[in-house]
Amino acid sequence: MKTLLKHICACLVFVFGSFAFAQIPATQHSNGISYISGGVGEEETVAILAEAKQWSVLLELSQIENGRGVWIFGANIKIVNTKKQVVFSAPADGPYMLINLEPGDYSIEASYQGVEQKRALSVKANAPQKISLFWK
Repeated sequence: MKTLLKHICACLVFVFGSFAFAQIPATQHSNGISYISGGVGEEETVAILAEAKQWSVLLELSQIENGRGVWIFGANIKIVNTKKQVVFSAPADGPYMLINLEPGDYSIEASYQGVEQKRALSVKANAPQKISLFWK
């Protein structure tokens, strides 16, 4: 009986303990560049931000509404190299996007609800960076 009780307790700890670990969205690829997009919900946001130091670029996407910043999803993100070649293109599935770019100089071209933004980006080895894009 004690053995059965121990097994039941162990199973319960495993089942309920697994809920404490947030799941990060699946890694995807665009033109051979890996990325993760998401951040919908607190647990997913925490998981992405915890993972961010392992990626060269963290994009944070928001819009100003009624004087306040609100997270957005659905922005289209393109990254262009110095040869004007699109090396990355993907829609954002949430307010955060982790992108694993090689060191070099790039331009981010982002559009949301018909409004486009461009931002210069210089990626250095072992130097993760956060880029915040705001739409008005």
